[in-house]
Amino acid sequence: MPSTLDQIRAEIIAHQSNAWARELGYEPLYTAAPGARIAVVGQAPGRKAQESGVPWDDASGVRLRSWLGVDDEQFYDPNVIALVPMDFYYPGKGTSGDLPPRKDFAGLWHQRILTELPDLRLTILVGGYAQKYYLARRAKPSLTETVRAYAEYLPSMIPLVHPSPLNFRWQTRNPWFEAEVIPALRLLVSGALDGATAKGTRP
Repeated sequence: MPSTLDQIRAEIIAHQSNAWARELGYEPLYTAAPGARIAVVGQAPGRKAQESGVPWDDASGVRLRSWLGVDDEQFYDPNVIALVPMDFYYPGKGTSGDLPPRKDFAGLWHQRILTELPDLRLTILVGGYAQKYYLARRAKPSLTETVRAYAEYLPSMIPLVHPSPLNFRWQTRNPWFEAEVIPALRLLVSGALDGATAKGTRP
C-alpha cells in the first residue's frame, strides 16, 4: 500500500504542469519522510543536481552542510532532514542565471508534504523566494534585512542567504552573518536533531 508521501510524489510527476519535465526525463527533486526533524526550503534544483538526481549536489550544498554543522549522511537522510525547494524541477536558464521557481508550485505541494512530517521542529529558509513565501508580511523589504532579523523568526524558522560561492561579496559586506547567524543556526540544528540518529531512529 503506497504511503501518502508516495501518492503525493506520483501526483507531482503526473501533474499536467510538469509534463515538460516528464518529457525530459526529470524526476521531482526533493526528499521527505515522516521522521524528518528539519526542512530545508531552497529555490529550485540547479542543472547539475537535476541531472544527478541528488539535491544540493554542488558547491552550494557543501557550504550549506558546513553552515548547518551536519555531515552528508544526516543531510541526505529524509528521516532526519527534508529537502523541499520552492520548485522540484530545474527551471532552465535565463538571461542572468537560472530561472526562478514557478510561483504557484509551492502552493500546490508544500503544505501537503509538510503535513506528513509530524516531527518537524525547524524550517530553514534559504534565499528570498522561500522567505517571501513562508514569512509573507513578516519578511523585511530586502533579503539582507530579513536575514539580519533572524531572531524574530526563531525558534521554528530561520532565514539564510543562499550558500552559493557567488555570494562571497555579500558575506564580505555582512560579517555579522558568519559571526552571529551561523552559530545560532548550528545551535538550532543541533537542538532539532537532539536524539535523532541516522536512518531516522526516533528517541
